[in-house]
Amino acid sequence: MDQTAYAVPEDWMIGSGSDACGGGAQRRSSFAAQPDVTYYREEVPVSCEPAAGIRGGKSPGSWFVVSNGRFATRINIELLEGALAHVGADVVAVAADPELLGEREKVRVTTEGQVAGFRRMYCDWAEFAFTSADWPHHLFIRADLPSRLLAGGGLPQSFSLLSERCRSEGLGLRAIRVGGTVLDLETEEGLLSLCGEQLSRRRNHGHDVNDSGEISGNPRIIGPALFGDGIRVGSDTVIIGPAIISDHVEIEQGAIIHSSIIGPDVRVPKNQLVQNRVIKGPQYDWKHKAGRAGGRPEGGYSSRCDWTLAQAAGSPFRQWGRFSYARCLKRIADCVVAAVVLILFAPLLPFVALAIRLTSPGPVFYKDKRQGLHGREFGCLKFRTMVTGAHAIQEKLRVVSQVDGPQFKMADDPRISTVGWFLRETYIDEIPQFFNVLLGQMSVVGPRPSPQSENTLCPSWRDARLSVRPGITGLWQICRTRQPMKDFQEWIHYDIEYVRSLSLKMDLWICWQTTKKLLDNFISQF
Repeated sequence: MDQTAYAVPEDWMIGSGSDACGGGAQRRSSFAAQPDVTYYREEVPVSCEPAAGIRGGKSPGSWFVVSNGRFATRINIELLEGALAHVGADVVAVAADPELLGEREKVRVTTEGQVAGFRRMYCDWAEFAFTSADWPHHLFIRADLPSRLLAGGGLPQSFSLLSERCRSEGLGLRAIRVGGTVLDLETEEGLLSLCGEQLSRRRNHGHDVNDSGEISGNPRIIGPALFGDGIRVGSDTVIIGPAIISDHVEIEQGAIIHSSIIGPDVRVPKNQLVQNRVIKGPQYDWKHKAGRAGGRPEGGYSSRCDWTLAQAAGSPFRQWGRFSYARCLKRIADCVVAAVVLILFAPLLPFVALAIRLTSPGPVFYKDKRQGLHGREFGCLKFRTMVTGAHAIQEKLRVVSQVDGPQFKMADDPRISTVGWFLRETYIDEIPQFFNVLLGQMSVVGPRPSPQSENTLCPSWRDARLSVRPGITGLWQICRTRQPMKDFQEWIHYDIEYVRSLSLKMDLWICWQTTKKLLDNFISQF
């Protein structure tokens, strides 16, 4: 869309300068970024001109979009585009629904409250819904129809009236629900969540969020915060982000602002604790609605912001600080170890490649799609140890698999070549994975890299193990007992335990145990 217009209730009176524009509305365009802002009293004045700016003109894929400003939504765009292409309607009411997001599970019960079954979503989903009397999160109108539907250039505040217009004009109206997150900006929780998400995103993109306007005083600032001008702070004050402090705010001595939004001209009393609050103006009732800070918490304040981007955006993955071992030092160690291993084995690699080509037709390397950090797919490299077409043969052999769960393993696997057996037993086949480590797709130590088809069978476990990069070796590889029908359970247990207890000490211990195991296996081949 080339143009975006904003419709705001007239009593908000945002900005300065105005001129009459008819229909009881005022249009203001003196903002720095010059957005197209329209103020309204009753019907929302809507110009149909933006429809001509939507790419595709009057093609079936072009839409005039009206979004409900009360809600901030995040929807899978590709899924939405696919749903709109097949909905077969002139006007589509779209609602974001967290229950249709992937990796979710919902219990189905009978009218008596008894469990009837479970509904598990492996990926984001969209489905038809009943048309509601309330305004949807987004309204999509085919680009050539707004002039017919918005008679007189007005959008009614009642969605029921708009539905009546659709029927009178003979336009098809359908409603769909699409997997996505929703923040209700009329609630404190919704505003604070949006604040935390946006500030954390700005900081993650390299912006210095804590750049201040005019601040008189020296508060202690922890985490991302945004400041206006003319702010005065007393001694021993603490601001814990994500937080927004508006113009001309006075924060008295000893006060603590924690994950809150403070409106303009507010005076925060001495030793006041403001936590997870939206303070709109100076008329706030401090006596009955907010607590007192009193003394500092035991152990002082943590340098890690309590409200991370992952929490604000609903991410299921575990998070670490930017300069922690898991996020920084481990990556440096991975690059050093991978470079050293590849240099040491460089003279051996051409002979391995030659042996594979001479004993089995097909490529030297095998690349399989695996899920890495936060579910991003990558091509996991290995020396090829099986005959070509092994995956198709695996489905025929699955009935004799000797392990439980989604993985496959059997003794005397007919798909493995002669050289492949030696490469597997000595783990030489995994040396190319150190290239994946250098590319940042894997780690030396971590959970076993597995494909999406395996991860989708265990959603809650997937969230934990994809919080870190998969590893060439890991806790499961050295601790598994290979007991019948317990391998899958051990795999889950040790991967989750690794993510929960990740540390330099554990990584060093796993590397030492792996080295001993490699030496024992290599010696046993001769």
